[in-house]
Amino acid sequence: MRTAGSDRCDVLISGADVQLAWRWLVSLAVALVLVLALVLPPPALGLEGASPDPASLASGGRLFEAHCVGCHINGGNIIRRGKNLKLATLQRNGIDDPAAIATIAAAGIGAMGGYGEALGEGGPEAVGAWVWQQALEGWPRG
Repeated sequence: MRTAGSDRCDVLISGADVQLAWRWLVSLAVALVLVLALVLPPPALGLEGASPDPASLASGGRLFEAHCVGCHINGGNIIRRGKNLKLATLQRNGIDDPAAIATIAAAGIGAMGGYGEALGEGGPEAVGAWVWQQALEGWPRG
């Protein structure tokens, strides 16, 4: 408030006004972060959206053909149909990334033995990346 003959302006702000301003500012910041998270691409941290290394995929495909295709042709399972490598089945069984597939390829699961030694160093990870890529693409033929 300005008084006659004074250059000073006193503004009275209540505690409720300050609290409202802070709430508005925090809400705006949260909304901005959410919008940026949706608009900006995620960093390549080996997550589902990241592109796998082409050399690793090729190696994984060769290893799969040599050691896995006997039971898992085209992502199926000739021994237990319900334990195939299709995306929906993998996700239903809690296998939701290449690392989980690599762990199973190396150590085995249930009746399936592990192939870590046969796949060699880096082999389980390469197979996991290749299988995951095939599952994401619906196991294309050819």
